[in-house]
Amino acid sequence: MLGALNQFNRDPRQRKASLSASSKIPGVVTRFAPSPTGYLHIGGARTALFNWLFARHHGGKYLLRIEDTDKVRSTQEAIDAILDGLSWLGIDGDGEPYFQSQFEKRHAEVAHELIANGAAYRCYLTQEELAARREKAQAERRPFRIDSEWRDRTDWPEGESYVIRIKAPRDGETVIDDLVQGRVTVANAEIDDFVLLRSDGTPTYMLAVVVDDHDMGVTHIIRGDDHLNNAFRQLAIIHALGWPVPVYAHVPLIHGNDGAKLSKRHGALGVDAYRDELGILPESLFNYLLRLGWGHGDDEIISREQAIEWFDVNHVGKSPSRFDLKKLENLNGHYIREADDARLAMLTSPALGLSYEELPLLIKAMPELKARAHNLNELADGAGFLFAQRPLEIDEKAAALLSEEAKGHLALAHKALMELSHWSHDSTDAAVRKVAEEHGLKLGKLAQPLRAALTGKTTSPGIFDVLVLLGKNESLARIADQMLEPTE
Repeated sequence: MLGALNQFNRDPRQRKASLSASSKIPGVVTRFAPSPTGYLHIGGARTALFNWLFARHHGGKYLLRIEDTDKVRSTQEAIDAILDGLSWLGIDGDGEPYFQSQFEKRHAEVAHELIANGAAYRCYLTQEELAARREKAQAERRPFRIDSEWRDRTDWPEGESYVIRIKAPRDGETVIDDLVQGRVTVANAEIDDFVLLRSDGTPTYMLAVVVDDHDMGVTHIIRGDDHLNNAFRQLAIIHALGWPVPVYAHVPLIHGNDGAKLSKRHGALGVDAYRDELGILPESLFNYLLRLGWGHGDDEIISREQAIEWFDVNHVGKSPSRFDLKKLENLNGHYIREADDARLAMLTSPALGLSYEELPLLIKAMPELKARAHNLNELADGAGFLFAQRPLEIDEKAAALLSEEAKGHLALAHKALMELSHWSHDSTDAAVRKVAEEHGLKLGKLAQPLRAALTGKTTSPGIFDVLVLLGKNESLARIADQMLEPTE
């Protein structure tokens, strides 16, 4: 049907006036309706976020509906992952989730109501008959449309299997004034008599969604533009029932940074993977998803409170946004630097296997550790030296710094540091600099092997911060493990 869509862009000034950031629409109800057949993917999370923000901005309700009618593919594990991901992002639904499978009886009642008012019919066409007609259409190179001889019949055979089909309008056109896509028009001849109720009595997606949205009081449907075609079919049901028409906003999908459809190779993971595997903070992903396809001037760092105040659908772009994992990590680095040190310590301590008694040292080190980290994994990796056991494991790059000459320099530094009566950033700095000056060394000639000996790596917080964090005894012991014995 996409080929038959005629889109007309509304005047942007009219779109802005219809939904300005300062206006409030009374009685707004939005919904997020995932299918629990897998993890909460990044596109679904953004859809949920936009619905949550729209409802919060207008003082309305944001509801969660689990569309679990696919009994074969729906799993409790997926349901739990969706609920957990939404909770982690802080965009839970208002009230308990609505499970679609619990209302199949209601869906069936509506299908039979449509038969009663002449807007739907029993169709006894078999799968074999439909397949033959489809093959004929293909052979004749024409679109296949359902043209059932049962459309206007009521002499239904007893005991035979049937489906219930909508009597789709055949003349005229259906128009949607979409808040994102603008005016979109489809000729009604393009909409066939699709199935509402299967032969086993279960509802199709089209019917269940319309009934659920109506019964939940949904006023605004914000979802991916891959559902735009569905909207025209769903409107056929809504019009046949005489129900209020919701306001639609179909948001362009997310692509990879190369412009191709988003996939795992672009970093399209489940929300739980961004948290558990990539070490992303929820406020970072919240901010990043918000900026995927929506903007507020040149603002990049947007708080939750600002997002609620500023969010409006008319600033959602009409082109697909591009997901860039590197930009997400850079944004995450900002939020890590802004985050509370104790919170970061609690988040990174499991990866380090720390006891409660070891947390104070990690909290103390956090201001230095978080200055260069882009994710929680880097934080944990950077903090590892604090809790490493002697003898330290030295990585390949650090080992290259510990030449025989460098080990001799370590002995000089060890001697000077051991003589300090007061152990602080300034005193250790002065002692090491004095050794360098007395022996005609550049500071790096001492600092680099010191870092390698103290941390086992070539990167770390400032070397004098490392000395203070480790303390005098541990620092001297680690240096001694790597230095040459001094000669008289």
